[in-house]
Amino acid sequence: MQGKFITLEGIDGAGKSTHLAWLAEFFAEHGVKAVVTREPGGTSLGEKLRALLLDKDQPMHLETEALLMFAARREHLDKVILPALTRGNWVLCDRFTDATFAYQGSGRGVDWARLLTLEQWVQGTLQPDLTLLFDLAPEEGRRRAGSIKTPDRFEQERDDFFGRVRDGYLQRAREDSKRIRVIDAGASIELIRRELREIMEPLCQ
Repeated sequence: MQGKFITLEGIDGAGKSTHLAWLAEFFAEHGVKAVVTREPGGTSLGEKLRALLLDKDQPMHLETEALLMFAARREHLDKVILPALTRGNWVLCDRFTDATFAYQGSGRGVDWARLLTLEQWVQGTLQPDLTLLFDLAPEEGRRRAGSIKTPDRFEQERDDFFGRVRDGYLQRAREDSKRIRVIDAGASIELIRRELREIMEPLCQ
């Protein structure tokens, strides 16, 4: 079975981590070996960059933020994602380039044309085989995320920021509707997992 690259996207509080863990178990039950990883991060260097990017006491220029995201991604591709796919493993990744367009592009205001240039430079033609976008209203995402832990540099942003992020995600979904499946993250866990099964079972056959 050829390896597949599957990413999970959504604003903070949309439940990506919960669904990622469930999907990893689902694949294991179906005999699929999956590498579970995340962005920013996934490598030793990437995790150090992640710490800088999420540090609420570390201000930075919006373009510096975008460049650090792609720097971490280049390392992630080289050390984790591409080797796993070459071995025939599947890759389950918590966020990828769609997040950069949503957060740094729509959220922060970095020109999408510049992000497209960086996307092509860093990953060439590589795109996930499937992206699951867990769509949720910003106010609900804030309520959920705020009840779990102390907000990081992104999570402390206002609802209007997350409204722009959500719009960016939905724009990416409209532009690449074959790859990106939008899932109502406000639905019950049972309904979401039923939908995930319907999407994933054909891929595992």
